[in-house]
Amino acid sequence: MLASGLVLSAAAQTPAGPAAATAAPGPAKIAVIAFQVAVAQTNEGQRNFADLQKKYDPRRQQLKALSDEIDNLTKQLQAQGAQLTPAEQQSKATAIDTKKKQLDRDGQDAQNDFTQEMQDVYNALASKVYDVMQAYAELHGYTLVLDVSQQQSPVLYAATATNITKDIIEAYNLKSGIPAPPASAAGVDAPRPATRPTAARPPATTH
Repeated sequence: MLASGLVLSAAAQTPAGPAAATAAPGPAKIAVIAFQVAVAQTNEGQRNFADLQKKYDPRRQQLKALSDEIDNLTKQLQAQGAQLTPAEQQSKATAIDTKKKQLDRDGQDAQNDFTQEMQDVYNALASKVYDVMQAYAELHGYTLVLDVSQQQSPVLYAATATNITKDIIEAYNLKSGIPAPPASAAGVDAPRPATRPTAARPPATTH
């Protein structure tokens, strides 16, 4: 389980364009966005998360090899138990227990390292995607953008036309110039961070 877990989810203000700067006050115009999904599904996000998974493949394989070794040793002990002296049984059981503790320790270390790097990759990209989202919202006259990717989102219903997730993904891809990943890689869901990073939030001056 630990091995498979490795494979598995303040921005700078963008100057308002002429249309946003000269727009007269009017009724509120609200949009929703699945921000974490937008970040992960950009071409850059898919590429970066795929690269991170590849980076941790060797450690995942090491954990799998150790897990398989423990399984084999356990089966051998069960099969040969009657033929071994109590001292030999104890020795083999101790060796298995030691390896199990090593697997738990190495697996936890690898998972923690992976999670931290995943969060760092997400934060760096989220800041740039936020800039694009802010510019898009200002250009199209949105006065409020709500993030519906949060588990405790207050949004109960939103018309499809108000969802700008796809628009932001396309706008960011166009700005970054990064091509879409190969079809095989594009079908893999990028992991999501455990918490929403500060990079995804509006600058402090807007609060």
